[in-house]
Amino acid sequence: MSSYLKELEKYRDIDEDEILKTLSPEELEQLDCELQEMDPENMLLPAGLRQRDQTKKSPTGPLDRQALLQYLEQQALEVKEREDLVPFTGEKKGKPYIEPKREIPAEEQITLEPELEQALANATDAEMCDIAAILGMYTLMSNKQYYDAICSGEICNTEGISSVVQPDKYKPVPDEPPNPTNIEEILKSVRNNDKELEEDITVPMLTELCEAMKTNTHVRSFSLVATRSGDPIAHAVADMLRENRSLQSLNIESNFISSTGLMAVLKAVRENATVTELRVDNQRQWPGDAVEMEMATVLEQCPSIVRFGYHFTQQGPRARAAQAMTRNNELRRQQKKR
Repeated sequence: MSSYLKELEKYRDIDEDEILKTLSPEELEQLDCELQEMDPENMLLPAGLRQRDQTKKSPTGPLDRQALLQYLEQQALEVKEREDLVPFTGEKKGKPYIEPKREIPAEEQITLEPELEQALANATDAEMCDIAAILGMYTLMSNKQYYDAICSGEICNTEGISSVVQPDKYKPVPDEPPNPTNIEEILKSVRNNDKELEEDITVPMLTELCEAMKTNTHVRSFSLVATRSGDPIAHAVADMLRENRSLQSLNIESNFISSTGLMAVLKAVRENATVTELRVDNQRQWPGDAVEMEMATVLEQCPSIVRFGYHFTQQGPRARAAQAMTRNNELRRQQKKR
């Protein structure tokens, strides 16, 4: 190691400027190329940084990409094609491949009774499809064919096994007829406490309907589904639940009620012992963890509720609600037995 350091000592006092003055222009250019830092294997760099510029000619003008592409295409067309060493004549050589026939071993051969052999030979495609379904060969048919053959006691598949790639044909569902409910008459019947009115389906005038429902004693089902109801309607429903003692089913699904409105309804349900069914799912926004915990608490404290419509997102409230609903239904069953 000491000899190597001594060898480097002789280059310590070299004057680089004097050496550069003695170099020719060609040697300076070569030195400049050697000193450039290039990375030819890095494909992420542009070509100018991966390869040194070795062009000696001066540019004849600005780059015209379209003209360059046309020139390259024309040059490729003018190049004469290379002749094949062996010209193609279209003659087929060799023998075509024939798949060898597999002989079934004697131990794998199955012999059936003559009646079964004749029945299988004369079976239609639909009958073969049902037989395949019974034997569990579900890969030979569509899901509809398989379950139809398993669930029904008669042959119902008429297409056969060859229809596996065909889509199922479904009957078009007609549009629902317009709602024939007369809102003015419904509101009048609710205000007059009409005993013939037992179910109320509303669209507008929701606040007045909730106000009228406070003193009604005949309506058992109250639905505000998909009526674009918000928190003001939810608070009106909550006020109605605190006074009404005949309503059994309340459905406010598919609306724009926030967590504040749902909390008001749930607190009002605690003061009502007649509601047995409550549905509040599919609101515009997720109510939050606090509302889901309140739902589970309401179900635990209100044994009268036996049907509750909401899809819980948290495991804790979901488990508590399931236990509460099981207990409430068991209490209802025991009361009916008495």
